[in-house]
Amino acid sequence: MTPAEAETQTMHSAPAANAEAPAVLQILPSLATGGVERGTVDIAAALIAAGWRAIVVSAGGPMAYEIERVGGTHITLPVDRKNPLIMRKNIGSIAAVIRSHNVVIVHARSRAPAWSARSAAQRCGVPFMTTFHGTYNYGHPAKKAYNAIMTKGERIIAISEFIGRHIEENYDVAREKLRVIPRGVDIENFNPNAVSAERMIQLSQAWRLPDGAPVIMLPGRLTRWKGQSVLIEAARRLDRDNVRVLLVGDDQGRTTYRDELEAQIRRIGAEGIIHLTGPCRDMPAAYMLADVVISASTDPEAFGRIAAEAHAMGRPVIATDHGAARETVLAGKTGWLTPPGEADALTQALRRALSMTSEERETVAKCAISHVRNNFTKLQMCASTLAVYEELLPRP
Repeated sequence: MTPAEAETQTMHSAPAANAEAPAVLQILPSLATGGVERGTVDIAAALIAAGWRAIVVSAGGPMAYEIERVGGTHITLPVDRKNPLIMRKNIGSIAAVIRSHNVVIVHARSRAPAWSARSAAQRCGVPFMTTFHGTYNYGHPAKKAYNAIMTKGERIIAISEFIGRHIEENYDVAREKLRVIPRGVDIENFNPNAVSAERMIQLSQAWRLPDGAPVIMLPGRLTRWKGQSVLIEAARRLDRDNVRVLLVGDDQGRTTYRDELEAQIRRIGAEGIIHLTGPCRDMPAAYMLADVVISASTDPEAFGRIAAEAHAMGRPVIATDHGAARETVLAGKTGWLTPPGEADALTQALRRALSMTSEERETVAKCAISHVRNNFTKLQMCASTLAVYEELLPRP
């Protein structure tokens, strides 16, 4: 692809920017909803605010317009494809983008595009870096070799201490290349004082929540490892008909799993108590309706955005005792940690959470909000990431 052809892939014209400012190219498979995508938009906005230029390459998606909205440039390429021939062809296309936009740093956020992006960066003589967003499970040496591209950057960002340890324990990485930068919560948006009563009333009515019923909420896409079925079983053992259990999230086409959850709810006769709400566009208001927020993931969370967001809203969290949940949840102070997949332990923690006095809840809320604001804000994430970019800028 020529530079001119690459330009025609841009979704919209970017606002005028200083052509002499350094440009960072972030690359990821697509811009559908998700934590990786949200972080990409946040960093693009931070780059623009700092006087840099932000280029994002992906296969497109609903969030692509946000790159343009914050002043960046989005370029659509088939970097979500794992076909070796397409990945090879992408090298030339990405190199064309690097040259036409005078990119000084290439930042890959996922494996398939990282393979192409690294070769393109080497071809153009610009620094290459990565963000390691997950454990990237592997059961075969070939899969581990495929994952290892995420450790080939001149700098490697780990999104939690847990991921940092995972990289050190499983890959041959020099410690001086590794930077732990936790994902950040937008504390202007996730702020209890910023949610109006009208927003809460509107959402409560949409979900048909009865007045005074304690609300147990598990936000997260409907996928098996998020542990919705564990919470359903824990709710059965809780044996309370005056609560509401809300499974908030999109099935993203996983209708078979959604059907399984609905069948499980019917088997225990809890149709009036447990509800699959579908996706929610106002998560700050949703958290404000919750008495306790659950993260029941059976696999370790690489960071655990749900716990951090809920804490930012002052809500206690019951999370699974592994992965980065041990960083986002302070056991006994901001919530509880329970063994993965153990419904009985989750039930006991639910009983404790729902029995808290108003004074105890206030103490937990203050501690949770302080914990997030001290450690997991978007501002901190962006500042730390831009500092890594500064490390890689060519020096005179």
